[in-house]
Amino acid sequence: MKTFAALLLTCSLTACTGGLKTQRLEVKNFDKQGHRGCRGLMPENTIPAMLYAIDLGVTTLETDAVVTKDKQVILSHEPFFNHEISTKPDGTPVSEEEEKSLNIYQMQYAEVTKYDVGQKPHPRFPKQQKLPVHKPLLADMIDSVETYCRIHKKPLPRYNIETKSQPATDGQYHPGPAEFVELLVGVINQKGISDRVIIQSFDPRTLQYLHEKYPLIKTALLIEEDDTKPFALQLQNLGFIPSVYSPAHTLVTPLLVKQCRDAGIGLIPWTVNDLMRIKELKKMGVTGVITDCPDLFLKW
Repeated sequence: MKTFAALLLTCSLTACTGGLKTQRLEVKNFDKQGHRGCRGLMPENTIPAMLYAIDLGVTTLETDAVVTKDKQVILSHEPFFNHEISTKPDGTPVSEEEEKSLNIYQMQYAEVTKYDVGQKPHPRFPKQQKLPVHKPLLADMIDSVETYCRIHKKPLPRYNIETKSQPATDGQYHPGPAEFVELLVGVINQKGISDRVIIQSFDPRTLQYLHEKYPLIKTALLIEEDDTKPFALQLQNLGFIPSVYSPAHTLVTPLLVKQCRDAGIGLIPWTVNDLMRIKELKKMGVTGVITDCPDLFLKW
């Protein structure tokens, strides 16, 4: 295997597209990212969750994107209606057995809005407030956040948006990577926020397409907790140096912090819901953290 230094040289050359290198994440202070807005406190991936996260002082709103049948980009962690949070239009709860049949990619957005995702008590987040709410359009969420921040004289946030895709379900639960990215970037460019956006994914294909077609948009490589491949090999498989490396927080070590710093990559682990662990990670030197409970930052 190549040495890490040699790998960096190779990736740096690959990262140049038309003379443009991968965009670095410039973070002056510790990046406080609210996971799905603030899932521990409000219904996830909803406009109320994003606005409450802003009030709690997050600097980046982390969210997930899926696509409807009529090609609308909406906020949702799954490309279907998760039984933990969803209620059907007739008021009955979605069951675990039927959830995957409620395929958002096969629904018009008008149909999606008839499902409630905010009133069912969450089994793992008892502090989560309950309110009637549906999965919003990404464009509507951005408009609401930008307007809220300007009215209340709050700093405009960054947006960390995950493409929810995988090769096995292309064309079934989501479009292929090229179409997915084009739809997502279309919204981002329409709203004029490309300089404040990170696109993250466990699916390297969407990041590779972004890097090739839209090299000015920042990218984040998500890493699962059970991914034991060496850091250098993960970058080699990606084919370029992303703006951010985003592993499960249990994978963060002083060595990983040094590797990211040497490579000029931001290090933002997920999902950290313990204040002592946040402090420990910050002391190690991570760029920021993603948490379900941004109220922890107030206690800090």
